[in-house]
Amino acid sequence: MSSDKKTMYILMTIIVCGWGLEYVFAKNALENIETMTLVFIKYLIGATIILLYRIKKEGVRFWPRRQDVFLYFVCAIFGEIGYFYCEYSAMSYLPVSLITIILSFVPVVSLLIERILYKRKITKLLLLGVILCVLGVCLIIGADFETLLSGRLLGYLFAFGAVLSWNAYNFITASLHGKYSSVSLTANQLLCSILLLAPYAIGHMPAKEVFTAATIGGVVYLGVMGAAIAFLVQVRALHILGVTPTSIFSNFIPVTSTFFGWLFLGEVISPIQFVGGAIIIFSATLVIREKDKLDKKNSVSVETNPSESGGISES
Repeated sequence: MSSDKKTMYILMTIIVCGWGLEYVFAKNALENIETMTLVFIKYLIGATIILLYRIKKEGVRFWPRRQDVFLYFVCAIFGEIGYFYCEYSAMSYLPVSLITIILSFVPVVSLLIERILYKRKITKLLLLGVILCVLGVCLIIGADFETLLSGRLLGYLFAFGAVLSWNAYNFITASLHGKYSSVSLTANQLLCSILLLAPYAIGHMPAKEVFTAATIGGVVYLGVMGAAIAFLVQVRALHILGVTPTSIFSNFIPVTSTFFGWLFLGEVISPIQFVGGAIIIFSATLVIREKDKLDKKNSVSVETNPSESGGISES
C-alpha cells in the first residue's frame, strides 16, 4: 500500500470520528440557536474556508453558468438546507446514534430510486442488502413502538426526510458533475444556501448572551470540521482511495456518534436497536460494494450493448 493511501486511510478515520463528534456539538448548539440559523452560521464559516481554498487552487472564476443557477439553488434546498433541517430537527426527538443509523439507509434508498426511475439492474446481493436494511430499520423502530406516539415518531419522520432529501440532492448534483470540479460544486452550493438562509437567519439570531465560549467553540467546530475540512479530505480520498472505500467510511459514523453520544450526552440505545444498527451498517456496506461492481460492469456492457435493459440479474 502506498504512503498516500495509508495517510488517507488515517485521515478518513479521523474524519469519521470528527463527524461523530459533530452531532454532539450540534445538539448542544440547538439548545440556544434555531435550526436554520445554526445551518446558516455553519455554512458561512465553511463556505469562507472552501472559497479561499477554491480561489487558491483554481482562481477566482468559479461562478456557475447562467443555465445552471436554478439547479444550484435546488441542490441547496434539498442538500444543505433540507437535509440538515431534517437531521437537526430529529435531534429534538431521537438520540444521535439512532439518527445516524437511519441515515445509513441513504445508499439503499438511492438503489431503489435508480431501479424505479432508471430501470437499473439489481443483483441478488443488492436485493439481499435492501431486505437486510429494511429488517434493521424495523428492529430499530419496533423497539421504540411504545414511545412512537409520545414524540419519537416525529423524530423518525425527520430522519427519513433527511434520507430522501440527501438522495434528491445526490441525483440533482450528478447532473452538474461533468461541468464543475467538486470544490467548485460545493462552493457554489454553499453560496446558494447562504443566500437562501440569510434573510431568515439574520432575523432570528439569538441574543449575544447565548454565544458563550462553549457555544462559539461548538459552532466553529461545525463550520471548520463539518463543512470545510471534512469535505476537502473526502474529495481527496475519492481521488486516492476511490468511491467505494471512501463511501464505506461513512457507514461507521453511527459507531462514533453512538460512542460520543454516550460519552458526552448520556444517550443509550437498546440491545435490539444495536443489533438493528449493525444490520443496517452491514447491509449498506454490502450495497455500496456490490453497486460499485455493478456500475463498473454496466459501464463496460453499455459500450458493447447500448440497448441493454433492466431487471434482477444473477449475482
